[in-house]
Amino acid sequence: MSNIDLRPGAEFDVVRRLLARWGDRADGIGDDGVLLSGFGRGSLVVSTDSSVENVHFRRDWLEPHEIGYRATAAALSDLAAMAATPRGILLALTLPDGWKNDLDDIADGIGEAADECSTRIVGGDLSEGRDLTLTFTVLGNAERPLSRSGARVGDRVYVTGKLGSPGAAIASLAGGLKPSSIHRARFAHPVPRIREAQWLVSNGATSGTDISDGLAADLENIAVASRHGISINLDRLPTVDGVSSRDAAASGEEYELAVTSTKALDVNAFQHEFGLPLTEIGTVEAGEAGVRTFDRGSAVETPQGYVHFK
Repeated sequence: MSNIDLRPGAEFDVVRRLLARWGDRADGIGDDGVLLSGFGRGSLVVSTDSSVENVHFRRDWLEPHEIGYRATAAALSDLAAMAATPRGILLALTLPDGWKNDLDDIADGIGEAADECSTRIVGGDLSEGRDLTLTFTVLGNAERPLSRSGARVGDRVYVTGKLGSPGAAIASLAGGLKPSSIHRARFAHPVPRIREAQWLVSNGATSGTDISDGLAADLENIAVASRHGISINLDRLPTVDGVSSRDAAASGEEYELAVTSTKALDVNAFQHEFGLPLTEIGTVEAGEAGVRTFDRGSAVETPQGYVHFK
């Protein structure tokens, strides 16, 4: 497959500019739709995710390259949440006049995320508008897809990575302060856990989600979908230095994975394979669907994550 020739015009000049930045990372651009093959066995997984200026990012917080990368990585993380292998990205881009000089850098960030997840940009749409908006449709396939509804009573709850940096970075930025380099890097450059998710499902994970709104909030999605309770222990949470376990449990924009598993997962093998910790933090229990939080054996109020449509 190759890109189709585009007619003259300002709209298509923008598309040509994007294609020039993406090179062979874009394929099949120019038709009304895309034909994809090679999805292999299993299920087709499709997800859509938007990143909107002044809602999901602010211009003074991130460089244009980081905005493009981060928005793409967030969308691809939805495939990781279901243990899917990315096969293509479609981008609907709303581009205000004030952002046109930054288009090359935005495009480079998108291309970097596509490279890191070994996938391609295969189509999309372009519009003018008031605020920069990047809406991605990501496509993948999964032989054994993870869902939120697969948790079983008695399952163990695990989380990848260390939590807290993105929340700490946002708190600093919102307060007019400069975040630490470590916190800012995790906020600006999240990594979709594609390979890690496939290891987890191959080793017995029964349900999963990525952490976008906060660990406690996203685990509640699993609890409700599975119709069970989930108990987590704040004192077991893997946190970055300088961030409390409560703040880490509420921190969104992490894009780490939270999974359940009936059998114990080999955390040492996971660490050896990915250079990333895998930590057991709780259990799935019978009872009312929801998340219950404990700290050193005592029940505590469950930290609230990001709330949409306040």
